[in-house]
Amino acid sequence: MASPILPGLGLGSGLDTGAIVKALVDADKAAKQGQIDRGTKTNTASISGVGSLKSLLATFQASMKTLGSTTEPKFTGFAASSSDVKIVTATANNSAVNGTYKINVSQLATGSKIATAAFDGGSKASVNGGNQGTLTISQGVPGGTAKTYDLDVPAGSTLESVAKALNDKYQSSGFSANVVTDNFGSRLVVSSSNTGAKTDISLSGAGLDVDGTQVIPADSTKASAGAVGSLALDAKFTVDGLSVSSATNKLENTVSGLSMNLLAKGESQIQVTTNTDGLKASIQTFVDAYNAIANSITSLTKPSLDDDGNPTVPAALTGDAMPRAILAQMRAVLVQAGSGDKLTVLSQLGITTDQKTGALNFDTSKFNSALTDKNLGGEVQALFSGDDGLLARMDKAIKPYTETGGILDARNTALAKTKTRLANDQLALDRRVESLTAVLTAKYNAMDTLVGKLKATASNITSMFEAMAAQQKNS
Repeated sequence: MASPILPGLGLGSGLDTGAIVKALVDADKAAKQGQIDRGTKTNTASISGVGSLKSLLATFQASMKTLGSTTEPKFTGFAASSSDVKIVTATANNSAVNGTYKINVSQLATGSKIATAAFDGGSKASVNGGNQGTLTISQGVPGGTAKTYDLDVPAGSTLESVAKALNDKYQSSGFSANVVTDNFGSRLVVSSSNTGAKTDISLSGAGLDVDGTQVIPADSTKASAGAVGSLALDAKFTVDGLSVSSATNKLENTVSGLSMNLLAKGESQIQVTTNTDGLKASIQTFVDAYNAIANSITSLTKPSLDDDGNPTVPAALTGDAMPRAILAQMRAVLVQAGSGDKLTVLSQLGITTDQKTGALNFDTSKFNSALTDKNLGGEVQALFSGDDGLLARMDKAIKPYTETGGILDARNTALAKTKTRLANDQLALDRRVESLTAVLTAKYNAMDTLVGKLKATASNITSMFEAMAAQQKNS
């Protein structure tokens, strides 16, 4: 801000009027400027602290979401391993039991794939003589009536356009289509991802008729149409010598507590054991994540100390009750009892709270005992990631702070308004300082001019009296 003060001594009075004005203005400004500076410093620190707090909570929530994944469970009480993962893979749930199972796969479940007769002209070959029509896809259902799916085929359609229309409409139903060109011409090939015997598909209408229950012979011709390779098949395998068949390669109920996926013919051995190492790693991940966020939140409120233990520099959120409220709600979740049968509290797994620091401690010896001696492994998943498990309750406690429009967003909005108000207060103070400086400068300049005039008058009077005295002395 430009200052109207011109430094230097007053010409009339000999006083440093600029320094006088500055001192008076600074005295008037000091209290309000100190208030604005303190408010700005506190507000800036709070904005930074709230941003850090929101980031910490988001990171913690992401960790809890990973631990609570339903597609890749982290707290299953049992682990399944396959001696040959190229043949079969397996995962165990909490109803599994320790044991070994020998799997011998002789046939995989397959879906239906059919091909139409060959057309001249490649993928752009016209179908149905260029006329409008309806293509009906029929798929068998084991022990039931076939399902049908209709596809409109506009006039002028080609093999390529029919394939695209079929994919667009029925890919979600398990069908896919493409155009394959062989020695006789181009064919529309339709596949189904639905597997199992009697699930063969057939086509009718739009000049693309195919009886999917007939396999195209090895000595096919241009007119040959039907199933490619073989008809749809069931999977056939044995479990410890017991014969089993399945319409799919994904097995959910063949062995209690096991989900298996058949991948190829051959033999493999599935071993189910207590998931001690996996559970230990997941629990340690939870403990580490909780301790990290608890320590970080505490650091946002803890001021720096000097050598004598006295606070010096305040932390970003020193004196703010919100971080303590968050920690209190998180700690309350830790002590809530779960709904399990035998496993209801964390201490049964060796997880306890340090009374001095508030951090979690994990006693792996007690954990091992809980799994081996007390057989609590099957209930760990329910305690942590069940419908009302620890992870869900922890997320519920934090969500009011992190959700859009939540407590932290409201705090940020309030801090932003405070920042704007402080900036406006500073502008108002700057205008007052400028105005006061101008007023005082004008007054002191006027005073200096008046003093100069008085000095000149006094000098004239003195000169006059001196002249009169000299005249009288010479007369």
